[in-house]
Amino acid sequence: MTQMILLVSIVILCCIFADKASDRFGMPALILFMFIGMLFGSDGIFKIQFDDFTLAENVCSAALIFIMFYGGFNTKWKLAKPVAGKSVLLSTVGVAATGLITAGLCHLLLGFTPAESFLIGAVLGSTDAASVFAILRKHKLNLKDGTASLLELESGSNDPTAYLMTLVGITGLGAGQGGFVLKMIFSQVFFGLAVGAVFALAAVWLMTKTRLISDEMDTVFLVAAVLFCYAASSLLGGNAYLSVYLMGILTGNRNIPNKRNLIPFFDGLTSLAQILIFFLLGLLTFPRQMPAILGPAIVVVLCITLVARPVAVFALLLPLKCSVKQCLLVAWAGLRGASSSVFAIMAVAAGGAGMQQELFHIVFTVSVFSVAIQGTLLPWVARRLDMVDDTVDVRKTFNDYEENSNFALMQEQVFEGHAWAHRKIRELQMPNGSLALMIKRGGENIVTRGDTEIQPGDTVVWIASGYTPDTDEKLEEVQVEKDHPWCGKRVAELQLPAHMLIAMVLRGSQTIIPDGNTRICPEDRVVTYQ
Repeated sequence: MTQMILLVSIVILCCIFADKASDRFGMPALILFMFIGMLFGSDGIFKIQFDDFTLAENVCSAALIFIMFYGGFNTKWKLAKPVAGKSVLLSTVGVAATGLITAGLCHLLLGFTPAESFLIGAVLGSTDAASVFAILRKHKLNLKDGTASLLELESGSNDPTAYLMTLVGITGLGAGQGGFVLKMIFSQVFFGLAVGAVFALAAVWLMTKTRLISDEMDTVFLVAAVLFCYAASSLLGGNAYLSVYLMGILTGNRNIPNKRNLIPFFDGLTSLAQILIFFLLGLLTFPRQMPAILGPAIVVVLCITLVARPVAVFALLLPLKCSVKQCLLVAWAGLRGASSSVFAIMAVAAGGAGMQQELFHIVFTVSVFSVAIQGTLLPWVARRLDMVDDTVDVRKTFNDYEENSNFALMQEQVFEGHAWAHRKIRELQMPNGSLALMIKRGGENIVTRGDTEIQPGDTVVWIASGYTPDTDEKLEEVQVEKDHPWCGKRVAELQLPAHMLIAMVLRGSQTIIPDGNTRICPEDRVVTYQ
């Protein structure tokens, strides 16, 4: 047990370091997670023997639940609504068309049976939300004509269609199966939508209208509600992934308590789920078997990337007056990844079409190509097509920016000799976009006017434009003890890196904005910016 825990912790740490290294190499982190899995696998350095597709299916399916839920929860419906029709069309008809065209090409070019070809097209029909989100956000790649929101909504909502097609492929398309398939499709869609809506409404009502859930338990409650939604939908024969995705959209776009705490929690949980899926994908791979299927896999890659996806996108979007450039970009952004891998594992575990490892390694190769090549080149392709909108941050299209304030409240202690002492509000030289709101004088709160005079001892509360830092910018707090190398030194004497600045010194209840002569004392908390 101890060895297993140690192994899991090492794997997670390796993936975290790989995520950071991906920025330097310009490669999406998800592809590195796959290679870490291969490194630990039976053909890798650590020789972990793992080929239990049933166990992998259960683990990955559980991980995909939260990826699907967070994909909906973090979608800002206000911005996605104008392109919702196009996105839903791509996530339903587009996925079906992509899968069927891919299946037809596999049958014609590779000689696979119709059942095998259909199963390949089914598991590869959907695009991967995790990959698309990660690339758009990491590169701050906002796209013109609402394309970013279109891709976010499409990639987040098209997994249920691919899941349904995979179930049909696993079940088989033999004679006399037509009625059963139609009944299954109706049940999947009807109960999938109904259960998702009911659970979303119930969760929002419980969180906003009752006191049954304490603030400390809201994340636990929502995790339980998502799992309950998935299980209930599955038991009723509905599309469980559709249910949790719809639940995510409906809850994420409501004003629920502690939303600012819920979003980072589910963001971290989803990151862990992505690591788990892509690591297992690499772990289940046997590189020594790859040469035998490399040729067919490359044909599938070319078919889906250069034919099936573009044909489906152009056929659906051009009649809706989308530009050729937008269609080209949407076609290229059809990344395959986590969901396709999970559906492939599901098909192998069920013995679908008898393909076993061949199907899995084809999907692995397509995922590697898609994330590594398409994902890496996506920013370049967007700029070459002149589809990048640099005036807006793409992160604003996600719900984790919905409640970010554009302003910050600040306070200034005024003492005798302070530049603001004995001056009127209208005489202050404050930063542009700032406004003095209130003066706290003794136990009195004074709403300021232009002729309000500031006295020594006053605390001036003012509002200023907020700032959203880049991902590489951060504030850190350093606790200074007697043996700390900064203790007793003035700020000017510290040999700080060129990218670091001491922004604030917290000394007891006192807040000090330092200059070069400020001396760091024991027990100070020093806030650095870098």
